[in-house]
Amino acid sequence: MTVTAIVDAVAAPAHTQGLGDQDSIWFKLTALQRGNEHNPMTTLMQLAERYGGVIPVNMGNQRVIFVTEPEHFKRVLVTKVDDYIKYFDGLKPIFGKSMITHDGALWQKIRMPQQPAFHPDMFAEYIPYFLTAIRSKMDLWSGLAKSGESFEMVEQTWTLAADMICKALFDRDMPFNPHVVFKCVKTYTDVMNHKQVRLKKVHSSGEFEITEEDTAKAMETWAGVPPDVFAADPREARERTLLSMIEAAVADPTIPEFDRQQAIDELKQYLWAGTETTALTLAWALYQASKNPDVAERIRREGEQVYGDREPTAADYGALAYTRAVIQETMRLYPPIWGLIRVATKADEIGGKEIKIGDRVVLFAYGTHHSAKYWEDPESFKPERFMGDAAKKRKPYTYIPFGGGKRACIGGAMSQVENTLAISILLRKFRPEYVGVEPPGINATVTLTPKGGLQFRVHELG
Repeated sequence: MTVTAIVDAVAAPAHTQGLGDQDSIWFKLTALQRGNEHNPMTTLMQLAERYGGVIPVNMGNQRVIFVTEPEHFKRVLVTKVDDYIKYFDGLKPIFGKSMITHDGALWQKIRMPQQPAFHPDMFAEYIPYFLTAIRSKMDLWSGLAKSGESFEMVEQTWTLAADMICKALFDRDMPFNPHVVFKCVKTYTDVMNHKQVRLKKVHSSGEFEITEEDTAKAMETWAGVPPDVFAADPREARERTLLSMIEAAVADPTIPEFDRQQAIDELKQYLWAGTETTALTLAWALYQASKNPDVAERIRREGEQVYGDREPTAADYGALAYTRAVIQETMRLYPPIWGLIRVATKADEIGGKEIKIGDRVVLFAYGTHHSAKYWEDPESFKPERFMGDAAKKRKPYTYIPFGGGKRACIGGAMSQVENTLAISILLRKFRPEYVGVEPPGINATVTLTPKGGLQFRVHELG
């Protein structure tokens, strides 16, 4: 299947208000904000502490079951995995029919042709392209350091992650403005925007207000991104890329399900889901490095010792033990996917509580990551938890930033490589300074995001 044929197959963008519909779990979970606007996760953590590891909650006409114990995670993700299917209502405008929204045999059939792109042996090929993207970001930060201008860090890390994905996996320079795409998709994924649209609230503050037209326009812009990637000129015409694997799957008559639209939608998941989780983790890690100068200095020293004045390689990644632990500890404190949502397809029992067909089961990863039952001094930032004997003693399923079992995130390992290299290199040239509100608030909708963003300045080191 040629690139032109794939681009010509793009369907008109569908626009739904699924995230903001009253029946959507995403919309219902916004009620958490009422308990603690600064950190809505504390409401669920208090419920878990008071009522135990399985908490049935009636939300309107729907039962939502919050589970918080590692053995419950294993049951849903591994032991009874086929009895709990993924929940992605409202996210079709972003992900289409990509494998992220599928289960069962079809999911396996779609995932299989793409799996080789994420084998650890491929990372050595990707790292030079990660480094090219990081250097571009460093050039931009040098200008920001000279001007003293402040900026929002998640947007900066999102655009970096998008650049790394395009260069490494697709053999393309970004054929779109990542800052525009970032704002467009955030318009849709922020559930509160949908709430405002549905209730037609009118504000007199003079602040920018999302309208239904804005949300539709955002999705229209987003729908045009994957075709632009397909149509862009290759950087080097590399033979082994994720893009070439996807094109081969479209051309394979033994995989009729992998049609032209499937190819478009697969790019959607990598350009958003794969980019956002990486970006959020890196932004939060830079926040912690700013608040803990000793952490930043130890990252710098490790980089000096491991790869010195040359560029790091795949072998160096394995030696950056402390820097890698910083990224892991960041995902413990701020798991981008704070809760994995599944739908029960069979009756079950978890922790002595009845699970009915159709129940929405939320695996409350944030709560377990912050539980004193499994982590000493859980609110403190201690990368050493993920090093040496401490890491070996960790109880299974107490740490699930990428999910678990056969449906674990396909790009989880690669994301850690990207972030470990990025923070190591960036901190050797810059001292990021967090200048936002302290502590930063948390929004918990589809992902765990900093409320109002993370405002920074950067200072160039001599």
